[in-house]
Amino acid sequence: MPGARGAEDQTAPDAGYKALMELIDDGFCVIQFIDGPRGPLSDYVHIEANSGYERHTGIDGIVGKTVFDVAPQDGDEWVKIYGEVLRTGEPLRFEREFVEVGRHIEVSARRVEPASKAQVAVLFRDITDRKQKERELRESQRRAEKNARHVARALSAGAILGTWVWYLDSETFDLDDDFSRSMGLDPARAVEGLTIEQIVVNVHEDDKPGLMAAIHRATQQTSPYAHQFRVRRADGRYHWVEANGRMESQTPRIFAGVLMDLDDRRAILEERDKAAAALSQLNETLEQRVEEQTAKLMQQEEKLRQAQKMEAVGQLTGGLAHDFNNLLTAISGSLEFVAKRLEDGRPEEILRYLEAARSSTERAAGVTQRLLSFSRQQSLMPKPTDVPQLVHGMEDLLRHTIGPHILIRTEHSAAPWPAMVDPNQLESALLNLCINSRDAMPDGGTITISTANEVIQDGHSELQPGNYLRLSVRDTGTGMSAEEISKAFDPYFTTKPSGKGTGLGLSMVYGFARQSGGCATIEADCGVGTTVNIFLPRSTAAIEFPTAQRPVAEAPAASADHSILVVDDEVIVRFVVVEALEEAGFTVYEAGNATDGLALLHEQPGVSVLLTDIGLPGGMTGRELASRAKESREDLKIIFMTGYDEEAATGPAQVDAEVLLKPFDFDEMVHRVKRLSGLS
Repeated sequence: MPGARGAEDQTAPDAGYKALMELIDDGFCVIQFIDGPRGPLSDYVHIEANSGYERHTGIDGIVGKTVFDVAPQDGDEWVKIYGEVLRTGEPLRFEREFVEVGRHIEVSARRVEPASKAQVAVLFRDITDRKQKERELRESQRRAEKNARHVARALSAGAILGTWVWYLDSETFDLDDDFSRSMGLDPARAVEGLTIEQIVVNVHEDDKPGLMAAIHRATQQTSPYAHQFRVRRADGRYHWVEANGRMESQTPRIFAGVLMDLDDRRAILEERDKAAAALSQLNETLEQRVEEQTAKLMQQEEKLRQAQKMEAVGQLTGGLAHDFNNLLTAISGSLEFVAKRLEDGRPEEILRYLEAARSSTERAAGVTQRLLSFSRQQSLMPKPTDVPQLVHGMEDLLRHTIGPHILIRTEHSAAPWPAMVDPNQLESALLNLCINSRDAMPDGGTITISTANEVIQDGHSELQPGNYLRLSVRDTGTGMSAEEISKAFDPYFTTKPSGKGTGLGLSMVYGFARQSGGCATIEADCGVGTTVNIFLPRSTAAIEFPTAQRPVAEAPAASADHSILVVDDEVIVRFVVVEALEEAGFTVYEAGNATDGLALLHEQPGVSVLLTDIGLPGGMTGRELASRAKESREDLKIIFMTGYDEEAATGPAQVDAEVLLKPFDFDEMVHRVKRLSGLS
């Protein structure tokens, strides 16, 4: 075995040999090739080494260690390198990084003869410092070349005007032609003999002291120098420049740098400052303009919503006209029968006719109030709402609008949740959806209005997870295509013939649903029908139900000492109001307009209660009459009589007043007057 043979041939060196090895400053060792796990001569062991080995590698006690003991990662590579020397007998000299010890070494290797010894002598030295200096030199050269390229590009681009080198010890300058021209000097003039004062002679007088002070500071230290100043050139104009440099050496002292053009940069900065000032001024008014624009958008949105509601109101006119004609026929017919029965002396039969007239009047009042409530303009005011009850309350209104050829059905879940929604706007949306369904069924069909509780989990494209009430309007009409469904909620998109629709109905429904915290969806098939779903957030608050009206208690009779003023331009209305009050024992004065009423108040200081209509002729409304009356009669009690709504009665010029909505119960009217007069 080569390893065994090498061990037999190995002899201890004599003292002179050892002394010679120690005289060598470089590292030295002899390696003996042996058989290893990878085959014959696939490993080697260090059999001799001098003290320089440890100095140059940092490895102590190398004798007796194999290559894989000290270089487990690169062992195969070292065996290959020295094995080639052993095989060929050719000396080898190379440099290599010794990764395991983090050093670079320069290696010389030679076979120990005879070859049968399987030994190689290795001489090496640590060249890590030299390699580091070479790397630093290459990096310095690379940076210098890069900087030179940058300077050349800057010079060619005009960013750098010129360069200077000032040898302070000899007070001489090396100025290029571009520097001289930029400083307003003649490039042809020899620079020898120029002083720093002569070089800066064309610098603006206001800038020269600061420049000289900056130069003095820069030449006393090695930190970078930069200073801006103005200099007059051959064109007679002052130009802004910037000098950049630093002390490159202290021995000899060399101060070098470049001169840069600032005219374009300062122009850009001036433009930037102007833009910043303009932007600042713009920001100062931005909030106000945003508020104004937002207010305009909200007004436009409200106008669109109101326009859509009024379009729906227009759809009601035909059905309402028909229904009101029926009600008026019932009222007038009942009154005729009352008159005939009185003529015939049969008064006991008139009660049923009077009840029929009263019933028709109440029905007409209900439809009127519903229509006025629906059509009036207002902002969204969401509150807990019983949606099935709202649908039930609209059924008569919907049937008047849709017509007799279409059946309206309702389906509600057993325990529907209350929804947080503006009920007035929901009525508008529901009416518009039913009108759309009616138009999709020209030959008749069925509209089904249903409600159901929905729990939305993660993954819905438009709704946050939570509880919702779903209101659905399903018809059996012509349906919609997928393309029509994708555009259905777009403003002004409509499938109706020209002049038959604005295209705002579904977009307003969608906007209302989103504004309410829900969304709207459409399900449809061509020729089968369409379903529109409105998802409304569930309300956790209780629904507020109107307080039931208690029966009017019997009040003491009035005396003639209590005077009442009634102002109404409708003669018949004024007649019946006055009759009812006089029958109750009041002294009553009456007027047909606000001017006459105001005059009566001055003439009759005993009047304690004013009953006035709001819509009066002659340029003065009932509100204005009440306000002017209160100026001189603070204790005067006011009751507004109106056929519109409470919001109109208590709008601008609001006064402390009660409101009676026409048609009203006359017993209730008398009761209120007595209460305000202190009789109940």
